[in-house]
Amino acid sequence: MMRLLLIDAGNSRIKWATVKENLWSHHGVLDNREISALPVAFADLPPPDRIFISNVAGEDMAQRLCAACISWPCQAEFITAQPVQCGVRNGYAHPDQLGSDRWAALIAAWHQERAPCLVVNCGTATTVDALSATGEFLGGLILPGVNLMQNSLAAGTSQLPRATGIWREFPLNTADAIFSGSVQATIGAIQLQQHALAAAGNVRCLLSGGAADTIQPHLRLPFSRVDNLVLRGLYLISQENNS
Repeated sequence: MMRLLLIDAGNSRIKWATVKENLWSHHGVLDNREISALPVAFADLPPPDRIFISNVAGEDMAQRLCAACISWPCQAEFITAQPVQCGVRNGYAHPDQLGSDRWAALIAAWHQERAPCLVVNCGTATTVDALSATGEFLGGLILPGVNLMQNSLAAGTSQLPRATGIWREFPLNTADAIFSGSVQATIGAIQLQQHALAAAGNVRCLLSGGAADTIQPHLRLPFSRVDNLVLRGLYLISQENNS
């Protein structure tokens, strides 16, 4: 059986795992600022037969990923969103403009739920994507992640601090007001999309991403926490590609 190396290169972190005979192993994660350490981390991996990558971190990142994989005979395969793949239909006006991470996550969500579904990925940006009962990507939102919202307020104003706050329903200091406002803005976007999609019936919500811990305690709707949706989607894409 083929051994796969799956890599999810996001805006802030690189995550990877190997899969052979549906057994997942060698999970790893690295901050993008530590990309120079990636060849060392990969040196301990068993040689893969194929490498599938979702990269939304730009061309320089793509080149660094290829360089980290250069000791293996197989070439890295970068996925892009397709009009139709793994049972999911892409409703984007220009399908290839949908981020590869969102596409892989949608595929993983559809294969898990097979039902109307809201796919929420919380990272540097937060994406809120909708799947229909027949596996059609209906569209989605992109908004700044909680940390990015806070940083943009500090950078774009003269008196708002770059300080760590905590969530309060009615904040009484500026740091708490900024943090709580960022969380509430994210929660509001998720719940409004859930309400819109629920017009067609019951909707399941999947929550994923490195910043999901910040959002999860405040989300007032039924949801399932599913980590590594992008890697799961990459695996499904590899299986269709192989067959």
